[in-house]
Amino acid sequence: MRFLLSASAGFLIDMSAFYLLFHYTFVKESYRMFSFPVRNSSVSLTISYTLGVIVNFLMTKYLVFNESKLSPAKQFGRFATVAFIGFFANLGVLKILIQQLNIYPPYARIGAALSLFVASYFVHKVFSFSLSLRQHQPNEA
Repeated sequence: MRFLLSASAGFLIDMSAFYLLFHYTFVKESYRMFSFPVRNSSVSLTISYTLGVIVNFLMTKYLVFNESKLSPAKQFGRFATVAFIGFFANLGVLKILIQQLNIYPPYARIGAALSLFVASYFVHKVFSFSLSLRQHQPNEA
């Protein structure tokens, strides 16, 4: 439940920022970045996803996996690595939903994020915070 809460907070920040950026900041269909055309949905995703990752990491670290013995810097490094890979997974799903299936970009963003939620929990538990998949029982004295 706590992971759902932290992921939901990151999700809300991400989705809200995506919507605002897509509709009010990056209003042209594409922009040139390093001489390459980049769609407004991709630029919006880059910024909104980063904001969501920061919120999600802080909440996940302090509310969900607070028993982790890894240093905060190592946790963030691992979390950021998973998020970096997740960004490209989101970008790929978003591209398919928008360009191939003609889904409205804010709705496509929600679909992309939700499609990767379950995998994210297990990857962060095992890799980012180095906790086993089995239940942790408190030690009885």
